[in-house]
Amino acid sequence: MQLPAFTRSVVARTHAILTPNGFSNSNVPNWTGCTVNVLVNERLGAGFGQMLITARENGQVAGRTTAAQIFFYVVRGECQVAVGGTVRLLKTGQFVYVPIEQEYLFDRFDAGTQLLTFHKKYEPLAGHLAPEVLFGEQDENEARPHMSDEGLRIQELLPQDPAFDMAVNIFTYDPGAFLPTVETHSTEHGLLYLQGQAICLLNQQYYPVQQGDAIWMAPHCPQWVTSIGKEPSVYIYYKNVNRFPTVV
Repeated sequence: MQLPAFTRSVVARTHAILTPNGFSNSNVPNWTGCTVNVLVNERLGAGFGQMLITARENGQVAGRTTAAQIFFYVVRGECQVAVGGTVRLLKTGQFVYVPIEQEYLFDRFDAGTQLLTFHKKYEPLAGHLAPEVLFGEQDENEARPHMSDEGLRIQELLPQDPAFDMAVNIFTYDPGAFLPTVETHSTEHGLLYLQGQAICLLNQQYYPVQQGDAIWMAPHCPQWVTSIGKEPSVYIYYKNVNRFPTVV
């Protein structure tokens, strides 16, 4: 029997590993018939939010974006979404980006459907209009090799357009593949592992991670990953992009 006090979760100044056995439920206004787990937010020290929604058949996720944009990704299951005058069915691996000042409604859930969200306060850029509603999906055929390594592949889910101040990508590591360097950069990350297992190095500490784990990496946190096991490890991640890197 596993001891109830055992966990792989870690919260440090520059990073956090959050495992499903420690997720706690929260209530969000107008998000009903569902369980909401707040994975990352400002109280952790992050400049963005990340949540996981698990819906029942009668679930409804409704609201209106104001200063913050929201990216919704279907981790599993399916539901209907109405946003920007468009109504669509979303299935596993599909997403919708909801820009600022837009109403949204998710309903008609299959029981157990999970939505991952990334929230960020939008930073306008002179000469560029704010992005519009965008639908898309995960597609391995759209992934490109990372640093010329065919064992590392990245699919960019949001366009490389200066109007966007956030990026959401899917990173696939074949078994045994690893980052060629320990990265240290000014952007921060929020991740959710979608498949497989890996070892992550975060600020000189090594952590085993697996499907279902969420990770936060602060700016300038040294980071490295290698895939372990017999299947690819895959994670979806957020980062801030396309804005001046300092307020000075």
